[in-house]
Amino acid sequence: MEKKEISMEVRLLIAFLLMGAVILITPYFYKPPATPTADKSSANKPGATATEAAKPPAPVAAATPLPAEAVPAGQVQAEKEETVMIDTDLLQVTFSNKGGVVRSWVLKHFKDHTGKPLDLVYSKALERVPLPFSLRFRDQAPQPDPNTTFYKVTRPDDLSIQFDYSDGHAAVKKIFKFTQKSYLVAVSSQATLNGAPQPHSLVWRGGFGDSTVVNPAANEHDLYYDIANAKLNTKEAKDAKDGPVSVQGQFSFAGLNDQYFAGVFLTTGRPQMELTTFSDTVPNLEGKDEQRVGAGVGGEGVNNFNFFAGPKDMDLLQKVDPKLEQVIDWGWFGIIAKPLFLVLNYTADKLTHNWGWAIILVTVAINTVLFPLKITSMKSSRKMQGIQPEVAALNAKYKGLKMNDPKKAEQNQELMDLYKKHGINPVGGCLPMLLQLPFVFAFYKVLSVTIEMRGASWLWIPDLSQPETIALRVLPILLIVTQFLQQKMTPSPGMDPTQQKMMMIMPLFLGYVFWFYASGLVLYWLTGNLVGILQQVALNRLMPSPAVVPSKTGPPKKR
Repeated sequence: MEKKEISMEVRLLIAFLLMGAVILITPYFYKPPATPTADKSSANKPGATATEAAKPPAPVAAATPLPAEAVPAGQVQAEKEETVMIDTDLLQVTFSNKGGVVRSWVLKHFKDHTGKPLDLVYSKALERVPLPFSLRFRDQAPQPDPNTTFYKVTRPDDLSIQFDYSDGHAAVKKIFKFTQKSYLVAVSSQATLNGAPQPHSLVWRGGFGDSTVVNPAANEHDLYYDIANAKLNTKEAKDAKDGPVSVQGQFSFAGLNDQYFAGVFLTTGRPQMELTTFSDTVPNLEGKDEQRVGAGVGGEGVNNFNFFAGPKDMDLLQKVDPKLEQVIDWGWFGIIAKPLFLVLNYTADKLTHNWGWAIILVTVAINTVLFPLKITSMKSSRKMQGIQPEVAALNAKYKGLKMNDPKKAEQNQELMDLYKKHGINPVGGCLPMLLQLPFVFAFYKVLSVTIEMRGASWLWIPDLSQPETIALRVLPILLIVTQFLQQKMTPSPGMDPTQQKMMMIMPLFLGYVFWFYASGLVLYWLTGNLVGILQQVALNRLMPSPAVVPSKTGPPKKR
C-alpha cells in the first residue's frame, strides 16, 4: 500500500495539536475557577475603568527601617489574648498578642474567587501551623515558647504596633510600622536568652495568596534573589517533603508568592539572609489534606526588614526594588510576553481604557505587521496551484514507492527542482500561521501572570483572564465559525481529499481547546481570524488564480 508523504498543512495541524496539548497539560487537572468579583469600591466610581480598578490607587512609599532597641528586661507580658487591627488605605491587618502574630492580612483593593476581600493568610491553616510572624529559633526554642505567650501591646501611633515579652530569661520584641498608602511594612524582631542574642526567623506557613482558586498549591513558591549570581531562585513544598530546608547567602529579598501576589522580606542595610522552606499539610477548601509551602526568613538575633505584601504589579514592584520585578514569571516566551504586555498596558492606559479593546487593537496591529508575509504566502500558493499538473505527474511517475525506497530521494529532489524552477518556497504558505504560535503562548502567559488582567472586563465578559461564565460560550463558537470560513477561503494546492478532511478537524479542535481557557486568549485568536478573512478577501481579488502550467513530464515508466 502506498504511503503518502506528510504535507506542510498536516505538519501544521500536528503543531497545533502539540500546542493544544501543552496548553491543556500546563494547569493539570484544570477546572475553570469562578470569576473573581471586581472591587466595588473602584468599579462603582464614575468613569472608573478596568485598568484603574486593577492597579493600586497610590504609589509605593518606602518604609523606614526600624532602629535596634533593647529587648524588655524582667517580667513583661499580658494577662490575656487581645486582637489589634491596623487599617491603611491598602491593607487591613489583624494581629494577636498571643505570640505577637498576624491572623489576617487583607488587601482592600482585591477580591478572592468567592468575591470576598482577599486575605493572604489561609485561615484553614491556622489550626495546624504557626501563625504568620511566629518565631522559629535556629537552636532550641526557649521555654515557655514565646509563640504561645501573651505579649504586651504598645501603640506608638495608629500605624505602628509593638509587642514585648520577657520572663526574666527569654525576651522578645517585635515592631511593625505601616504607611498609609503603601504595601511596604517595616518589620523588626529581636530575641535574647539570658542577654545573649538568639538567631531566629519570622515564618509564614500553610500557604500564601489567594487560596480560593483551583489547586492553589500549584502556583505557590518560596523565592529568594541571590545577589552573587544575580538570579531569582524558587523552591516548592515538595523540596521540603523530608523536613525544612534552609539556604543562606547574600539575598536582596526572600519570601513567598503565588500567581498574582507576593509576600517578601527585603533587606535594609545588611543583605545576609536565611530562607527556610516548609511543607505543611493543611486542609483545602473541600476538607482534604494537601501540601502547602511555607517560608521562614531571618537568621539573626536582630532582624530588620521591609516586608512587601501586595500585587505583582510591574510598576509597583520596580518602585519597591527593580530586582523584585523578576517575581513575575514570564516563562519561556518572556522575550515576547513582556514586551507584549507593555504594549497592551500602554494601549489600555492611553487609548482604549479597556483591556478587551486593547487586545483587539494590538491583534490587528500584529496581523497588519505580518501581512507582507501573508502576501508572500499567497503568491507561493498561487504558483503552486499553477504547477499542480506537473506535481501530479511527478507523483504518478513515482507511484507505489515505499517511504524507505532509495528512489524516494530522487522524487523529493525532482520536486525541489520543480519548486526552484518556478520560484516557489514550499514552506512559505505555512509561515504566517507558524509565526502566530509564539504570540499565542505570549498572550497566554500575559493573561496568566499579570495582575492587571485579573478581573479585567470587556462587554459581557467579567474577567478576560478566565473562561466565559455563560454556559454557551460565545467567543469559542465564533472562533470555530471564523476558522472554518478562513480555511475555506485560503488556497491549499496539492492537498488530497484525505488531507483536506484532516484539516477540517483543526477548527473543531481549536474551539475545544479555547473553550476552557482565558476569554482574552480566545478574543486574540478570533480577532486574528476576522482580520485574516478581510485580508484573504482582498488578496483573492488582487491575485486571481494563475493559469495552469501543463505537465511536461512523460508518462510513468514501467517497473
